[in-house]
Amino acid sequence: MPAKPSTDPRAAAVEVLLAVLGRGRSLDRALAEHAPVDGDGRDVGLCRAIAYGVLRHHRRLGAIRDRFLRSRLRGRDQDMALLLEIGFFQLLAMDVPAHAAVSETVAVARQRGKPWAAKLINAVLRRFQRDGDGDGCLAAVDADPAQRESVPDWLLERLQADWPADWPALLTAQNDRAPMTLRVNRRRVSVAAYQQRLAAAGLAADRLPGFDDALVLQAPVSVEALPGFSEGDCSVQDAVAQLAAPLLDAADHHRVLDACAAPGGKSAHLLERSWPSLLALDSDAGRLRRVSETLERVGLEGECRAADATTPDQWWDGQPFERILIDAPCSGTGVIRRHPDIKWLRREADIPRLADDQRRLLEALWPLLAAGGRLVYCTCSVIQAENESVIAAFVGDHDDVHVIPPALPVGQSVGCGQQILTGEAGVDGFYYACLEKR
Repeated sequence: MPAKPSTDPRAAAVEVLLAVLGRGRSLDRALAEHAPVDGDGRDVGLCRAIAYGVLRHHRRLGAIRDRFLRSRLRGRDQDMALLLEIGFFQLLAMDVPAHAAVSETVAVARQRGKPWAAKLINAVLRRFQRDGDGDGCLAAVDADPAQRESVPDWLLERLQADWPADWPALLTAQNDRAPMTLRVNRRRVSVAAYQQRLAAAGLAADRLPGFDDALVLQAPVSVEALPGFSEGDCSVQDAVAQLAAPLLDAADHHRVLDACAAPGGKSAHLLERSWPSLLALDSDAGRLRRVSETLERVGLEGECRAADATTPDQWWDGQPFERILIDAPCSGTGVIRRHPDIKWLRREADIPRLADDQRRLLEALWPLLAAGGRLVYCTCSVIQAENESVIAAFVGDHDDVHVIPPALPVGQSVGCGQQILTGEAGVDGFYYACLEKR
């Protein structure tokens, strides 16, 4: 059973971090379970900011902590170890008065029944506040790129091997806050007109060259503040994910399969651009409900079915599809800036398993594609083993595959597909390949 949510944002952040780092919960689930209750929006916002920040910089903060302790805290005191990271993060990166950052963090240790730790945390944080980097602590920690950018060793080694010239910028981008990007539903309103509606509501937004339907907000807001959001005038979707629908290029008469559809952003975008007959699949019935809710909100229709895309004999009617989209399950390493828990929940052993799953999707769905039809494969990963390696092997094993260069407005050609690295043009990390059946 999850602990009862705290009313204190720092105490709640400790529970969120324990859920993610101690019990393997996703950050979204941990926040849903442990975010402050009976507080105002500022308490929730502070809890979220601390949780996101500590997870982004967890390894660096832990290394700083360990340099200030004579001996490491015991495993049963993981809460106090994380509380020190919370304190360091506030002092280093948050607009919180130093005295409040220290006193409120120490108070959480007392609330958790550990007065000995309260004294320790008070002494360590005040020493750090007083001395700063006078003893070269930060410089020593940051000499190790894995500590400086707060990334597991295995992921650092993968990125260095895959992107020898780009990995430093890629790691830095992973720790940046992602922008809030909108996709305008041009069935209901033009992009220019919606930009004006945002401006009238006091929300500044910019066009992004090469992305037809995207507007990037200069400051994030709740979706309730977006004009016409509940009526389907816009959706929240990173600009690079908005490239799937135009690349698929579905026409009004096409039968289209979105094979891994949840949460439904790409399905909705497909229907906003044309009138195909859409089948949206997802193996998770709970997540599939989000697809239905998304389509209902934007006022469009498609068939949603809970099914495993790799077993078409259980759901396919035998009629070929002119278009297939495989937004394949992946490591998510291209969206770490949005989901920093990925760094600590993903394991190196997951990569070959995911690559096997991706290849099985391709093998199962390629026979369902009509002659002359198009299949778009994409992931939100920046690891080549899930992207170009999977597609190149598939193309090499099939004589009826014609590769169409994606020619996207961002990214680099990597053989059969195009790789966008996190932070390029301000977008998430993504891979796209476009295959046509001869």
